[in-house]
Amino acid sequence: MTTPDQLAEELLDLELDSDPIGASLYGLPGRDHLLPGISAAAEFAQREHAEDIRVRAMAVDTTHADLETRLTVAVVVQHAQATVDRLDARSPEYTVIGNLFAPVAGLLFHLGQVPVSGDQQAEDYLRRIARLPDFTAAAAQRHRDGVRAGRVPVRPLLDDAIADLDGHLSRPELDPLLTQQLPPTHAEQRERLIRDVVNPALAEYREVLASEIAAHARPADRPGLCWMREGHEIYQRLIHAHTTTEHTPGELHEIGSAQLASLRAEISELGERLWGEGDPEAVLRRMQTDRSLCWNDGEEMLAAARDAVERATAAAPGWFGRLPQQPCEVRPVPGTPSESTPMGFYMSPALDGSRPGVYFANTLRAEQRPRFASEVIAFHEVVPGHHLQISLAQELTDLPLLRRLTGFNAYTEGWGLYTERLADEMGLYSGDLARLGMVVQDLLRAARLVVDTGLHEFGWSRQRALETMASSTTLSDLEAASEVDRYIVYPGQALSYLVGRLEIERIRDAARRRLGADFDISRFHDTVLGHGALPISTLEFLVEDQPPATSR
Repeated sequence: MTTPDQLAEELLDLELDSDPIGASLYGLPGRDHLLPGISAAAEFAQREHAEDIRVRAMAVDTTHADLETRLTVAVVVQHAQATVDRLDARSPEYTVIGNLFAPVAGLLFHLGQVPVSGDQQAEDYLRRIARLPDFTAAAAQRHRDGVRAGRVPVRPLLDDAIADLDGHLSRPELDPLLTQQLPPTHAEQRERLIRDVVNPALAEYREVLASEIAAHARPADRPGLCWMREGHEIYQRLIHAHTTTEHTPGELHEIGSAQLASLRAEISELGERLWGEGDPEAVLRRMQTDRSLCWNDGEEMLAAARDAVERATAAAPGWFGRLPQQPCEVRPVPGTPSESTPMGFYMSPALDGSRPGVYFANTLRAEQRPRFASEVIAFHEVVPGHHLQISLAQELTDLPLLRRLTGFNAYTEGWGLYTERLADEMGLYSGDLARLGMVVQDLLRAARLVVDTGLHEFGWSRQRALETMASSTTLSDLEAASEVDRYIVYPGQALSYLVGRLEIERIRDAARRRLGADFDISRFHDTVLGHGALPISTLEFLVEDQPPATSR
């Protein structure tokens, strides 16, 4: 009989086979010449294999198993189910936008991050980018399949993808495929491949979008899944995949609305201290319109992020028993980022140490981006957030590799959001303005629950979603559009932040009540982070199973 560790290895192999670029980014050899399989046949085969693994994992008897074996079974079951739910959504048919959330734009970005060292990796890289015409042709076919099935992109987002491709093709000096330093002979081959093979394929894909798909695209007043066949059912399954909870869209909508209302008191208090302004609406509008609160340029933005990361790294030993060995760098988003690219995002380090963790800050139009959000986003993405959590998981060498690499959004993003408030407990924020940035980020995550469910369950228009974001948060028009378009193309993912944080806080509060004076925050954090990413229900069981320890 297959053991839980073997099932975990099989599921990871399935995932890496479907995402070989991810394998390269982790530093796992053997797939460096391959691209993802995006065809309907490839995804159907992946779906069937994942379902088979799930069924076999469900049949494992864990009655007398040790803790880690039980955790491995829970991870395999949930991860395999999430894979099935994601593939059943058929997102490549209708996910078209000019940023990393879409198959083609995301492929170009991630290819630019793959490390290349030595002749063999250079050869593999050339073989890989030579396959790009097959990938773009398969993506185009998926869009055609979607047209026939009534699952089509949203017109303004499709226009964004076309504009992104136009920018990519018109500024070859910023091509992310030219990022790596290759030996001279291989560099010449790469230039020829890009000129003669890759760019013509991208131009052809762009033409498919413009001449075949655009006419069938959904209008801006029907951007949600609910406007597509079986959209409500797809959305509910994606909610479960991203949150690992049984919440309904209606429940999540209400949770978000309640959180938005409850945060007004904090905004009023901080606004009074900063500006003598106690009206929360007036505080939010000032934060949204006062240009003195924005950056002077991208370099200033990057310097502030690096400073926040340094302070957090210095303070972390007082709150965590274990800390990661891998560093994290702060870099601007390379190339020509689309307006729909997020404000900041994190890429985990390679397992072999060949590439550090990277926090990418979007410096596009920095003078329109608020400085008060810098610290909270850096804490979320780096320390004590994603970099600390993900790097520690990678270092758990006694666990199956699946548990060291894969994540559950409610756990991973819930942890990131949890650490934004934890940073305040740690005394990391530089002042009330940065602390106010923390509160308005909470507003954003609460608004995500309202807007994501509004779009995909209740049929909101894109304009209504934009207006709700503008009235509920301090986002500029540029940032609000980026957020809303992300929810449109990545349904359910934005729900995981607040849902996960509320669950982690609930589990922490229960542990504090249970242990009383024996509760130790450092030990709680080590327990939460010491077993890799877990489904929320499994995390709760894990914390409850831990014996008390003497407080420091």
